[in-house]
Amino acid sequence: MSSETRVQISRESLAAPGSEAARIENVKHLASYSWIESPVPTIAVPGIPPRWAPPTVPFRLPKDSGLVYIAQNAARHPESPLEPLFRSLYVTNPGFDIRPVDIITDRNNIRKLLSFINPSSSRNRLEVFTIIAEVVDGTMLMCRTETKTSEIIAPHEFKGYGHEFEKAYTRRQLKGSTGYHRIISYHFGGLNFVLRHEVDGYVSQSETSKVIQKEAETDGLSGLLGSLSLSAVNTTSPQPRSSTPSESKMIIREEGIVVPIDSTLEIKTCTSRRRLHIREIAPQLWVSQTPKLVRAYHSRGLFQDAKVEDVAKEIKTWELANQENLRKLVALVKAIFDAVKAWGGKAIIRYDEGSDSIIVTSEVSAERLLPEDLYLKWDDNEEKTAADQTEVSASS
Repeated sequence: MSSETRVQISRESLAAPGSEAARIENVKHLASYSWIESPVPTIAVPGIPPRWAPPTVPFRLPKDSGLVYIAQNAARHPESPLEPLFRSLYVTNPGFDIRPVDIITDRNNIRKLLSFINPSSSRNRLEVFTIIAEVVDGTMLMCRTETKTSEIIAPHEFKGYGHEFEKAYTRRQLKGSTGYHRIISYHFGGLNFVLRHEVDGYVSQSETSKVIQKEAETDGLSGLLGSLSLSAVNTTSPQPRSSTPSESKMIIREEGIVVPIDSTLEIKTCTSRRRLHIREIAPQLWVSQTPKLVRAYHSRGLFQDAKVEDVAKEIKTWELANQENLRKLVALVKAIFDAVKAWGGKAIIRYDEGSDSIIVTSEVSAERLLPEDLYLKWDDNEEKTAADQTEVSASS
């Protein structure tokens, strides 16, 4: 084990490894859930995002106000923000084998690391950030942390119209739902990722047909993601089945539908005095492989002609044009991974503005990121493999 307890990674030290393309491949939907308003942390699995349903006649919206979430998983379940990811995953697929997974993370963490590699990839300037990391039997968990997980926008404050736009232009599909998250897997840079991200909405099948590209991109997002079908899961029952896992304080309701990845969308709002260029938004869409986008422009809250765009081709183009930075992103993730493994599995990752570098610090005494029963998933799969091998040996 290394005696070092601190590693400093500069931008200049990251050599883009080899000439192999750094592409996201083999994208798969694993699970999803919606947060439900409740005094006890409650999720609906698979849940469902709001449906895109713009008004027939534009009208002026009020500015955002009241409670808004910055990191809803941490706000609603601060004891273990990653727990809903695992609970929804194992409700959806009880036999999921976690051992081949290298990285489990939120989209926000990868966006932050990418913004360090290339500060111009962020719409905002590069800001100080912190990520908690833990390695469990060869899998690195990365937990998002924020100074504030939610905020109250006071009546005298102005922070745009984004939340009011989503309320007016989408329709909530589950009673009491306050946010929808999807968990996907993919292969990137020689690593197997499981990634969680929030979804702003989805387009219905009829709406999808209006924006789908005429030519299928067999190596692009449309080709990769278009095969997932819509399947209903108990959306009409007035009392969906609920459970609370052992060693957990969460309630899990089995309710919602699985929405195809190629129908999911990201919503961005902006004043009509400027344009939102795809290069500003592509990094976020690329990390989560979100293929559809709404760029909505307003004049003092009046939005005109907001529509859904299929940007799968543009995201693929962005990926090809940013290969050097994406290969450096691979190098950065692997450097962090190696450091955390060497220290026994717990660390803090932070961007230090003074040195303009990533600092990885060992935190052996830090609290674990998951309830104890979820760590057994790594052991359970080892025991299952050993039993399978014994059975094969006995029968041969």
